[in-house]
Amino acid sequence: MTLRKMLGGLGAAFGATLFAGMAAAQTASMRDGLDIIGAPVPGGIGFQPGVTEVARDIRALDSFLLVIMTAIVLFVTALMIWAAVRHNAKANPKPATFTHNTRIEIAWTVVPLIILVVIGAFSLPVLFKQQTIPEADVVVKATGYQWYWGYEYPEHGIVYDSFMLREDELEEFGYSRDEYLLATDTAMVVPTGATVVVQVTASDVIHSWTVPAFGVKQDGVPGRLAELWFKVEPGQEGVYFGQCSELCGVNHAYMPITVFAVTQEEYDAWINGEAQDFASAGGMRAPRVLELALAN
Repeated sequence: MTLRKMLGGLGAAFGATLFAGMAAAQTASMRDGLDIIGAPVPGGIGFQPGVTEVARDIRALDSFLLVIMTAIVLFVTALMIWAAVRHNAKANPKPATFTHNTRIEIAWTVVPLIILVVIGAFSLPVLFKQQTIPEADVVVKATGYQWYWGYEYPEHGIVYDSFMLREDELEEFGYSRDEYLLATDTAMVVPTGATVVVQVTASDVIHSWTVPAFGVKQDGVPGRLAELWFKVEPGQEGVYFGQCSELCGVNHAYMPITVFAVTQEEYDAWINGEAQDFASAGGMRAPRVLELALAN
């Protein structure tokens, strides 16, 4: 082994150890006292609890559409049953010979049009609320990589990456086995009661940053910068999980998202305290990448 390779290996090992320590410190200190609120449950068929205004609007719209769809299904089913009973060969041995009915044709054109207008009247305001980005209290840039997320707080010079935890690491970072495939070594940290704008992009292929409890999903496209926003309601401090929701390669299923929603005071303390370790590291990246390189 050459001296250059030895020094490179030592540098990689030091970088991996340094970032592992930073990640453990960030997660362990902030995870303590935070309940897990936004997470999937075994056998669950409903939504995760909505903790933002947009998420609540989406759930209300879904319930409204479910009522409309149920009414349409029941009407069509009843119509088919009536037609089968009223117009079978036994009940109606001599079939009708007409081919047009102007009133029925007008009805099946106008009624669906009215239904679509009603749906649009309720859905478009929700869409516009999602896509109209307000002035931000906090800006975070989320970059998708194969296969992990990188976070940057541009106003503070803070840059770090977020990797899925292995099963044997969960306890060290304050999680249980139930959070395997969900929990990450670092988390995006945001304050409750503040408008958070997330700038989403990607470095290689299309990824998608999604947190169901916030009602947000935005594709990250290489070379483009898209935005989403959310405001976690005060009193909803906790841990929220998401997943990359765009098929992005062989390890697509292993790039989860973890968000810590904390009080404004806790957020300020983190920004001015532990988060400065990431800023002072000069934007060094990817401890897991270094570990893999060292292993190989």
